[in-house]
Amino acid sequence: MTALACIGLGSNLGDRAAHLRRALAALAATAGIEIVATSSVYETDPIGPPPQGPYLNAAATLRTTLAPRALLERLLAIEAAAGRVRGGERNAARTLDLDLLLYGALHLDEPGLTVPHPRLHERAFVLEPLAEIAGELVHPVLGASVATLAARVRDGAAVRRL
Repeated sequence: MTALACIGLGSNLGDRAAHLRRALAALAATAGIEIVATSSVYETDPIGPPPQGPYLNAAATLRTTLAPRALLERLLAIEAAAGRVRGGERNAARTLDLDLLLYGALHLDEPGLTVPHPRLHERAFVLEPLAEIAGELVHPVLGASVATLAARVRDGAAVRRL
């Protein structure tokens, strides 16, 4: 079975752009994943404990044969390879953040994995890049398109396309 999955990418430590490029390269090199589209890169204000510098954020759509849990495990492995340490303070600065946002029309809520991402509809820094490449996709729980959700939370001062 093949599914269209949407991934959010972010970095605000070190060479932010290089972290995003390496993450996309690692995804492209993964058996069972084909990158369909990638968004522009956006610079966004940090959300979380200060002091933090701005993030670079992007989104990608993937065609994948990996099950949702296997895809999440691959995302976590790519984060770890980039020096991401989980388990600290929530929303702390990070070298790389990869989030599974959507996986087809699947709605899944199990320990450690919720799809669609539970805060997707609140996050302009995720919705703006995702709307650029997949605005027509419909949130399987809310029934609204990604473009509609992005318009609801748009903040041009906090999310700036580079």
